[in-house]
Amino acid sequence: MREFNLTLSALHDQYASGELTPRNLVQQLIQNAHGYADYNLFIHLLTPTELEPYLSQLDQSEPNSLPLWGIPFVIKDNIDLANIPTTAACKEFSYVPSESATVVQQLIDAGAIPIAKANMDQFATGLVGTRSPYGVCHNAFDFEMISGGSSSGSAVSLALNLCSFSLGTDTAGSGRVPAAFNNLVGLKPSKGLLSTHGVVPAVRSQDVVSVFALNAQDAYSVFDVAAKFDEKDAFSRSENRLTSPAWPSQPVIGIPDRESLFFDGDSEAQKAFEHSVSTLKNLGYEIKSVPFQAWLDTAKLLYGGAWVAERYLAIQDFFETHENQMDPAVAKIIGGAKSLSAVDAYQGAYALQQAQRATQIIWENHGIDCFMTPTTPTIYSIEALQNDPIGLNSKLGTYTNFMNLLDYAAIAMPTGFRADTLPTGVTFFAPAGSDRQLMQLTDSLHKQFVENSGARFIDVPESNPAHFTNQQSIALAVVGAHLVGFPLNSQLLERGAKLLKTTKTAPKYQFFELPGGPILKPGLVKQANENEGQSIEVEVWAMPKEHLGSFLALIPSPLGLGKVELEDGSQVVGFICEPYGIEGATDISATGGWRNWMKQRKS
Repeated sequence: MREFNLTLSALHDQYASGELTPRNLVQQLIQNAHGYADYNLFIHLLTPTELEPYLSQLDQSEPNSLPLWGIPFVIKDNIDLANIPTTAACKEFSYVPSESATVVQQLIDAGAIPIAKANMDQFATGLVGTRSPYGVCHNAFDFEMISGGSSSGSAVSLALNLCSFSLGTDTAGSGRVPAAFNNLVGLKPSKGLLSTHGVVPAVRSQDVVSVFALNAQDAYSVFDVAAKFDEKDAFSRSENRLTSPAWPSQPVIGIPDRESLFFDGDSEAQKAFEHSVSTLKNLGYEIKSVPFQAWLDTAKLLYGGAWVAERYLAIQDFFETHENQMDPAVAKIIGGAKSLSAVDAYQGAYALQQAQRATQIIWENHGIDCFMTPTTPTIYSIEALQNDPIGLNSKLGTYTNFMNLLDYAAIAMPTGFRADTLPTGVTFFAPAGSDRQLMQLTDSLHKQFVENSGARFIDVPESNPAHFTNQQSIALAVVGAHLVGFPLNSQLLERGAKLLKTTKTAPKYQFFELPGGPILKPGLVKQANENEGQSIEVEVWAMPKEHLGSFLALIPSPLGLGKVELEDGSQVVGFICEPYGIEGATDISATGGWRNWMKQRKS
C-alpha cells in the first residue's frame, strides 16, 4: 500500500513538479481503499468508468490551474453526486440523481475529484457511526471504538489517508464528533453558507454541509470555494450578509464553568480538556469561565423538542411504508415525531427564542470573543453503544446539539492523545459569520497541540496567517476624531466596525492639527526622510468592506485613505493627508498622538 501526503499544498507541489498526476493518484487511492474493506467506510466506491469524466477533464487543463485541481475528496452519502446512487444509508430509499448537489458541483468545477460516497448513520440520525445497514464504521485508531457519526465514513476515510478532504453534514454534531475521534479538523460552517441543495434533509432548518480536513488551511481552501450563495436553496445565506467579528490577535476565550462541565466519569477526557485550557493560558490567551447551563438546556431542544418533526417530514412518505426496514434506533427517534403537535412546535420556538436571548446576554456580559468546549464528553466502545444506542448517543451531543439552533459557526480541533492512545479535541465556536476567524485561530493553535493529523500521521503545517484572507472586512487605522471617545467614533460603530488594537505607526510620520472646523481634524503625512519622522498612536479597526465606500464618502479633503505603515512593519489602510493640506497647520508630532494632543490643548 503506497501512502501519500494528501494535504493540498503537498499535492500542488507534486503536481507542479510532474512527480504525480491525478490519474495515478486516484488509481492508487482506490487500490488502497480496498485494503480497508472491513472498516465499512464506503457505500459506493467509484469505478474507473465513473471516475473517467473527472480525470479526462483535468487532463485537458494545466496542473494547479484551478484551486482544487486534482484534489481527491469523499462525499457523505446523503449528498448527491450525479449518476451515483444516494442512499442516506438506507437501501430501500436509494435513488440516482441526475445532477450533483450544488456544493459538490462547486468543488468539481474547482478541480476536485470525487472518489466515493461514504457510509453514515442512517438518515444522518446519530453521532455514533453504528446505525447503518452497510456495517459499523470503525474508528481509525481503535477498531473496537466508535468512529463518531453521522458522518462516520467521511471522517475515517480521511483519517486513513484515502482522500484530501471530505464532506459531511452537521445538524447536531455530525461534522465535529467524528473529527474529534479521528484526529481531524472538522468545520461546521455558519448555517446557509454552504448550499444544502441536493442534500437529503435531516432537520432542514438546521442542516449544514460540513468539511473534514487534515488542517485548517485545507479546510479554508475548501470553504473558500464552496461558500457561495445558492438561489436554489431557500436556506442559503450570502457570507457578506453576515457580520464577521473583529478579534484581537489573541481573542478572549470563554469556557464552561466547572459546574457545567460533563465528562460522564471519563477522567482522561477531563484531563485532556484541562490541559487544553492550561496550554492556552501559557500561550497568553485570556480565558474566562462562563455559566454554561443555558447552552446545555438548549442542546436538549434538538431531540427533546419539536425539531424531531422535521426529521419525520423529510422522509414522511418513505417512513410510512418502510419503517420496519429502517435502523431500529433511527426509526424510534423519527417515529416519535408523530405524537408532536403544532402546540409543541410553538413551545419549542418560544423556548429557543428565550435561549437565544439568554445566551446572548451572558456572552456579552462576559466580554468573550469565542467559546471553547470539549467536542464530546467522552468516547464509547461499539459494544457499549449497542447496549444503549439512544442514551449514549444523547450524551455525545452535550457540547454540539445547540450550535445550529443558536446560529454559531464551529470548528473541532485535535489537541492530542489520551493515555489509552485515543485522540481527543476541543471545539471553538462563535456567532454566525466567524468561520474564517475560527479557521485562522485553529491554524495558529493546531501545531501547538499535535504534530500530526489523521491516523497516518501527516504533518500539521506551520501556521500561515497569510492563507486566511478575510474577504469581509479590512483593517483601518484611525488617528483623530474617529478614536474611541471622540466625536466621529460613531461613524465606525454605525458601520459595524470593531476595534482590533491600539498601536503606533512606524517612526516615519509627521502629525498635524489641520486648520478649520468645527470638528478638529488631524493630518498624518509620511516623510521621505525617515530620520525626520515620529511614531504616532493609531487605533486599528476592522471595517466591513461593504461599508467602506459610505465611510470614505464622509472624509473631507485634504484627508483620504491610503497605506499606513505600523511599527511592526505591516501596512494597513488608514487616514493620510495630502501634503498641500498642512499649510497653516500646527505640527503636533512631538505629542505622539491625537489623544495626547487633546489633553495638552485643553491644559
